[in-house]
Amino acid sequence: MHGDPPERVAGKIADLRQRRAQHNSIPLEFGVAGYAIVRETEKEAQDEVRRVTDVQQSAAGYANYQQWLAGNPTRAARLSRRLLRFESRPPLRPRRHARTVSERLHQFEKAGVDLVLLQFSPQLEEMERFASAVIGRKAVSAS
Repeated sequence: MHGDPPERVAGKIADLRQRRAQHNSIPLEFGVAGYAIVRETEKEAQDEVRRVTDVQQSAAGYANYQQWLAGNPTRAARLSRRLLRFESRPPLRPRRHARTVSERLHQFEKAGVDLVLLQFSPQLEEMERFASAVIGRKAVSAS
């Protein structure tokens, strides 16, 4: 699932679980996809949103964007529609603090989500930031 808040996701999961039970079907696993931005300040988070959604030729990520689009002409149209909804629709809106991202992930877990597929750009650097700020924080909190 992509784009719905935890409350709506919980309803979808409950509905699907009930339908599966009615037909004695094996249980499903549920996942959400989202774009995670973790920054120290709101301004930094919003600056990152602008950077990620800038697909102009002058943008730093333009060459990577063009490579990603290669061979799939419909992908550009779909991506443009998704980016227009970027701030209002993804499960993980740009969050300033790791605590807020952790809380959002916990809300999805409580809703019944088994898997979260996170998107980052640039992939490696942002995954490392997320691992340090969110996962590392959670590990420290649990101990």
